[in-house]
Amino acid sequence: MERIFISLGSNIDAERHIRNGLNDLARAFEGVRISEVFESEAVGFDGDNFLNLVAEAYTDLPVPEVVSKLKAIETAHGRVRGAKKFAPRTLDLDLLLYGSLCCTTPVELPRPEIFHNDFVLWPLAQLWPEGRLPGRPETLAELWQHHDKHQKLWPVSFHWPE
Repeated sequence: MERIFISLGSNIDAERHIRNGLNDLARAFEGVRISEVFESEAVGFDGDNFLNLVAEAYTDLPVPEVVSKLKAIETAHGRVRGAKKFAPRTLDLDLLLYGSLCCTTPVELPRPEIFHNDFVLWPLAQLWPEGRLPGRPETLAELWQHHDKHQKLWPVSFHWPE
């Protein structure tokens, strides 16, 4: 089984969509565990605040099937395909890591957002502090410690599963 990490985000009825998305992830993958949930301001557009977190899970599925499942879960929660990149989201699921795999198709892994978005790196480092990204000597905790924290982000109370 491969260990995978998935980022989740929503700013439309966010708590409901995040909770339901996690329930769907738990049906699709094994051993789902989550970071704290963080609230952050919208990036790249004016909009409601986002809830973000990272989930860890395990799967035997190959990357294309994992990506397909994530897209199906997004669609089931009202995600509109072809919408602007920086726009409100009912549910955004991104595969961040798939074991130690590095690839560019069907998605780029490790996902570049890990290095750029506080709302991805902080929960990932929290969930797997001793983890190392392929080809990087520092741990995720060290990456977060030295990261230029430029986005407003704060933990919020969230319990899953209920």
